[in-house]
Amino acid sequence: MKEIAFTKMHGAGNDYIYIYCPESIPDNIGQLAVKMSDRHFGVGGDGIVLILPGKDTDFKMRMFNADGSEAQMCGNASRCVGKYVYDNGLTNKTLITLDTLAVVKILDLHIGKDLMVDTVTVDMGMPETEALKVPVKYNDAPEMIEAPVETSAGTLNITAVSMGNPHGVIFVEDLDSVFSHPLGRELEINPIWPEKANIEFAQLIDPENIRMRVWERGSGETLACGTGACATAVAAFKTGRAGRKVTLHLLGGNLDIEIADNGHVMMTGGATTVFNGVYFDR
Repeated sequence: MKEIAFTKMHGAGNDYIYIYCPESIPDNIGQLAVKMSDRHFGVGGDGIVLILPGKDTDFKMRMFNADGSEAQMCGNASRCVGKYVYDNGLTNKTLITLDTLAVVKILDLHIGKDLMVDTVTVDMGMPETEALKVPVKYNDAPEMIEAPVETSAGTLNITAVSMGNPHGVIFVEDLDSVFSHPLGRELEINPIWPEKANIEFAQLIDPENIRMRVWERGSGETLACGTGACATAVAAFKTGRAGRKVTLHLLGGNLDIEIADNGHVMMTGGATTVFNGVYFDR
């Protein structure tokens, strides 16, 4: 039986189990993610995140969904990594670089009155809408912008965006009447997505505010998704629904998204430590 020290953290309710791995990672990490993420028989979370030393960056992040699959990147998790490394004295820098399976992220840590990280702004990089780079396969089109897709709930118009991982954004008139777990899963595994996709259902409140619910690839519905919020803001901007600055209202809290003049997507939101513990891997 192995003892694994961990920290439970969340960003806007998107909760992961964080494990600091200065020298090596645990064995059978995919299976461990399934066991630890179980909300009845494990710690409970949307997955696990490994925090590693960086080679050409300050730190590196690897994340595994609740089903054991490895994901490229998570915006909410990256903010929590920033809080973890600063609050635990692993760095005294407030501007750090974080390597992910997608691209290197730059984290701007905002320190609160308690001298711990309160919020984090993440440079999420340049979004991609080119079909080959998302990736998405839809009638050989160069982009998939509000393209009609037949579903069990009728025809839905989907915009494909990559934030280092693939997203399908759907704007609807009434968010709560459209979103459903079966529909999220159905769209996640639709053949148009070679690598499956995260699915966002969004309702425009006004040009500066959008409500959103998300079905995350490999995890199901989560309370928030940072890359999903960014993808939704990009889709809203690209389709003329919103400007460069917008607040995304998710089930777990709000995220402020800005599309900078250089095209980079900047995301600001909170990061919270819930508790520390030791997991006994049998």
